[in-house]
Amino acid sequence: MPASIDSDGDPGEELRIFPEALTHNLELAATILMAIAAVLTAWTAFQSSKWSGVQAIEFSEAGAARTESTVFSTRAGQQALVDISGFTNWLNALQADIRAGAVDPPPSAAEYEPAFDSLSGFLFVRFREEFKPAVDAWLDTDPFTDPEAPTSPFVMPEYDLEANNMADDLMNAADESARLARVANQNSDDYVINAVLAAMVLFFAGLSTKLLRPRNRLLTLGLGVVLLGFTVYLVVRLPIEI
Repeated sequence: MPASIDSDGDPGEELRIFPEALTHNLELAATILMAIAAVLTAWTAFQSSKWSGVQAIEFSEAGAARTESTVFSTRAGQQALVDISGFTNWLNALQADIRAGAVDPPPSAAEYEPAFDSLSGFLFVRFREEFKPAVDAWLDTDPFTDPEAPTSPFVMPEYDLEANNMADDLMNAADESARLARVANQNSDDYVINAVLAAMVLFFAGLSTKLLRPRNRLLTLGLGVVLLGFTVYLVVRLPIEI
């Protein structure tokens, strides 16, 4: 008689109660259960590996996007400094030109026209192209005489730096990639848990073949079937990465 982990006592009575055909059927069921569990274990391990790859890619893309966002943010800061410096120099030059009589004071800021033979005119026409719409819109509010006018072109909606927008877009893309990486990591962990459950099904199915008493075989095999059903239920609810 083969060695068994529950071979103590006389199983003859149980063997008489359980026909031999049932014993063979239990062995066949255990074999089928182990085959399904083996496939399930391989599938969950494969999916866990795939989602780990997605996680690595998304984290890499998030890091690259953040680095590029920093570059554009720095560029936007440099452009803003150039605009502030140019605007301040123009205001000072305009006041100096008016005091020196080089230019006539405009009736209103909205009617200002740069004098190209003056320092203020020279500076005005050399504003960055991205800055000029904000300056024109600000002058249209007549800031020299209207106390309710905006304080500078930099608070105008027209002052919109493309580099700053790019920095924001890249940072949003980085945040989205980081979120997808966290989701992928969770999916990978979920597949690992299900791989462990599938391995437990293999354990119960294999254990049932080592038991001598049919009742113990049936109980152990039943536990494996229940656990397999629960594992399949969890696995089919998980996203698939191909």
